[in-house]
Amino acid sequence: MKITSIAIIFFGLLIFPFAKINAQEVSADDIIGIWLNQDEDAHVQIYKEGGKYYGKIIWLKNPIDDETGKPKLDDKNKDESLQSRPVMGLLLLKDFVFDEDEWEDGEIYDPKSGKTYSCYMEFPDENNKDRLKIRGYIGFSLLGRTVYWTRVK
Repeated sequence: MKITSIAIIFFGLLIFPFAKINAQEVSADDIIGIWLNQDEDAHVQIYKEGGKYYGKIIWLKNPIDDETGKPKLDDKNKDESLQSRPVMGLLLLKDFVFDEDEWEDGEIYDPKSGKTYSCYMEFPDENNKDRLKIRGYIGFSLLGRTVYWTRVK
């Protein structure tokens, strides 16, 4: 009897570090909403379409190009045919799928550099669904950059 009690306590201590105490479950649609980017100069609306998640710019702190006096264009894009499209309404996030606790297999476009990266997104703290970690990378996720966005209330 004593050995059984000790075994149960020992087993409990072994699994305790792996238990999620008071952690909220992350569901696929928790990411839907409006997010302020890390530079605090754009709002991105994340939405679901056809089972995948996308994000587009819906607000810019400075929507007008200082040089031209017209709306900012995607002029850093390597594809010349896309350089005349406006940044407002631009699709930044595309084709993300939810897998247990993160959104993966998507791409993020950076209009400031004109480059597209593989990407995944997750909540760094499952108890705070108002802060989003976004990791863009080339090849392996170890080679990349992480930014944090804040949910707009």
